[in-house]
Amino acid sequence: MGKVKLILVGGFLGAGKTTLMAKAAACLIKQGKKVGIVTNDQAVNLVDTNILQQQGLGVQEVAGGCFCCRFNDFIAASSRVINTYHPDVMLGEPVGSCTDLSATVLQPLKKLYTDQFELAPYSVLVDPGRLVESLDAKAGSLLPECALYIYRKQLEEADLIVLNKIDTISAKQLTEIADLINQEFPMIPVMTISALRGDNVREWLDSVMSGKGGTGKRLAEVDYDTYAQGEAVLGWLNASFKLHSSGQTDWESFCNLYLSAIQTEMESKQAEIVHVKLFLKGASTFLVANLVGNKAAIFVDGNLKDSSKDVDLIVNMRVRMEPADLRSIAERCLNTACGDKIRIKPIDIKSFKPGYPRPTHRFNSVVV
Repeated sequence: MGKVKLILVGGFLGAGKTTLMAKAAACLIKQGKKVGIVTNDQAVNLVDTNILQQQGLGVQEVAGGCFCCRFNDFIAASSRVINTYHPDVMLGEPVGSCTDLSATVLQPLKKLYTDQFELAPYSVLVDPGRLVESLDAKAGSLLPECALYIYRKQLEEADLIVLNKIDTISAKQLTEIADLINQEFPMIPVMTISALRGDNVREWLDSVMSGKGGTGKRLAEVDYDTYAQGEAVLGWLNASFKLHSSGQTDWESFCNLYLSAIQTEMESKQAEIVHVKLFLKGASTFLVANLVGNKAAIFVDGNLKDSSKDVDLIVNMRVRMEPADLRSIAERCLNTACGDKIRIKPIDIKSFKPGYPRPTHRFNSVVV
């Protein structure tokens, strides 16, 4: 078997990486290519993995740390994907709070695994609102400087900056944000897409598949103490539950009620929501719900039938809050959304802060 094309897509929490993975995979499959995916999180019960598996894609997950700190696990997961699904192209989605991937993942891959992988240019996906917050001090943000530091470092090491969610901003805003990126990162090419609608996704995919511009061309100078502090200001929660409804339930309304309750709680405590995801699965259908900010609109997609009385629920939350408080709110809001009609059975709940990042490898120069 020849080399597998490996496309890694980084970017901060809530940038839309999973949506882009799914759209890209669909495009590649239409072109007659086999596709595999490796997802990544700080703990098990990742919504992204379940979303992609429900779309019939071959997925492996690296849990317990980012690709950089779990590099050997990443290689093992990639090998399982290759041996099981025999992909022509493999997509990888690192943890959204991770940076320094060029030095800790791309360079080691270029040095040690040139016989297995052909690396695509490293894309960093960005959300327009969060981007402005990170680059313009006047914009204001509830996230502290150490968290925004991670965001900027992600951009510094990109081979390609991909401005996502262009369907949510005006043409004037798009021009202003593109100008802001060009001012801050004049040497890095920029593309604009809407992963949700599919705008320019094919063009982005053609660009990275061509390899034009090279891979891992720059290293960011990263202060690991600031990096660790930026990750640690966020509380993380990965949880799974079984829900049983005593009658017919509008599960889309349930998602809206649950996420609205979370928004209200976080607003009252001035705790910044970075990303909240729900995955609900019935016997044969599912729903996905997303929330990417305290004032953001709730997005629900899928088709979970009202007749589904037994539902598996996975909750992923990343919020600027202490883990114990985050768990308390997650459970309290779930009880509110379920009321007397839906019985809750907790399966697994983990609420924590990421540990200090300790990469397996870290190269100090670009591998040519």
